[in-house]
Amino acid sequence: MVPFGPNELFQRWEGNPILSPEMWPYNANAVFNPGALELNGETLLLVRVEDLQGFSHLTVARSKDGKTDWRVDPKSSLMPDPAYDEEQWGVEDPRIVWLEEFGKYAITYVSFSKSGPVISLAMTEDFHSFLRMGALLPPEDKDAALFPRRFGGRFALIHRPVIRGEADIWIAFSPDLKFWGKHRVLLPVRPGHWDCHRVGLGPPPIETPEGWLIIYHGVRITASGSLYRVGLALFDLDEPWKIIYRANPWVFGPQKRYEFFGDVPGVTFPTGAILDKASGELRLYYGIADKVVGLAIGHLDQILHFLKHNPKPQGQ
Repeated sequence: MVPFGPNELFQRWEGNPILSPEMWPYNANAVFNPGALELNGETLLLVRVEDLQGFSHLTVARSKDGKTDWRVDPKSSLMPDPAYDEEQWGVEDPRIVWLEEFGKYAITYVSFSKSGPVISLAMTEDFHSFLRMGALLPPEDKDAALFPRRFGGRFALIHRPVIRGEADIWIAFSPDLKFWGKHRVLLPVRPGHWDCHRVGLGPPPIETPEGWLIIYHGVRITASGSLYRVGLALFDLDEPWKIIYRANPWVFGPQKRYEFFGDVPGVTFPTGAILDKASGELRLYYGIADKVVGLAIGHLDQILHFLKHNPKPQGQ
C-alpha cells in the first residue's frame, strides 16, 4: 500500500485561481492553458488569452515565486499572423521546452485554420521576438510538445491527432523539425475508463531518473458534458515510445466549486509544469473551466512512488 492516494498527489494552491481576466491590462473573455518555464530568476507563463470575438492569442505573465504577484505584459506576445494561413482563427495552448542545440525555447502551439486545428512551432530566446517555423503536421491535431533532446539523432514530438474519430496520444520523429515520420500510438484511450473518449498531452515530458514522466488529460463524456481529468504515465528514457507504468486512476480532476464555473465547466487542463530539482516540488499550471489559470503542487518522489506501486490496468 502507498501512504497517499491518487487525489492527494497534487494540492491546489490556496490562492487559486492565480490568473483571471480581471487581472488583464486589456479586455479578455478568458485566460487559461499556459506554457510554463523559469527565466531570469522568475516564473514565466505564456498564457492563452481569448478575446471578445472568440479568437485566442498568447501573452506573457511573470511572478518571482510562481504563485503570487503576477505581472502581465501590457500587450500580447504572439498574435495570429495573417501571413500564416493556419493561424486565421487564433493561436492557443502553448507547450514550451528548451532546445540546447539551438540555444532557444521551442514553443509548440495550436493554430486554428479553416481546415481545423494544427500543430505549429515557433522559436524564441526572450519571449519578445519569435521565429515561426510553420505547421508541423496536418489537421486535426492538438496537444503537442517536443522532447528537449534527440533520440538516435532524431527529434521526437508527442501530439494528439484525431483519426477516424479516435483521439489517442501519438509520437513522431524528425531529423530536422520539418519532416515527420515513424508515427506510432504512444498512449491510447481506455474503453470503459475515465479516459475512454480522448487523451491528450498535458505539460511537456519531464525527465526524471526513472523515465520520462507524462502528465496527460483524459476525457469522459457524461450526460451533463465532458469531464477533463489528469493521469500519469512513465516512459523509457532512451526509447521514449516504451511505456513503463501507467496509473489506473486519475490523480487530479475538477472538485472545487470554481472548477465547475466557466465557459466549459468540469475542465482541469494542465499545460505547464516546473520541477524544482533540488526540492522535488512540481508546480503544475492548469486551465480551469476554459476561463482562468490554476496551480497545483506535487512532489516528484511521491508521484514516481505512486506510479510504481499502482497496479497496471488490464490491456496496458
